[in-house]
Amino acid sequence: MAEQILQVKWKSTPEDHDYPAAADYLELLGDKAVVDAIVAELRAAPVVVKKAKDILRASQLEALTPDNPHVRRDLLKVNEGRKLSPILLVRGDCRTNVPMLIADGYHRVCALYWADENVEIPAKIAAMP
Repeated sequence: MAEQILQVKWKSTPEDHDYPAAADYLELLGDKAVVDAIVAELRAAPVVVKKAKDILRASQLEALTPDNPHVRRDLLKVNEGRKLSPILLVRGDCRTNVPMLIADGYHRVCALYWADENVEIPAKIAAMP
């Protein structure tokens, strides 16, 4: 097992504004009832820990480059020792090849992937209703 080389400080729970941000994104993909159910499940979900590289693989997204302004901002936060907010995920479905959704925290995942792909990221995960 690869050892994590980067030490990242995390808040114990996502910030209150992360949930509406996740809803804004999810509203592009589903109707209000579906989004409301997902956000309610995210709020109630326990925080779990997943590796940056696995989150990107499951989402089937490419990592934004470190020169992206939002990725760079999150890298600076890590270097300054500032606490980051856990991310919000919606579970995919391997039976139908539906990728996981990063509802909130994509830039944080990308920043940490470039810093250390094995870094463990706290996340809340909801299932698609």
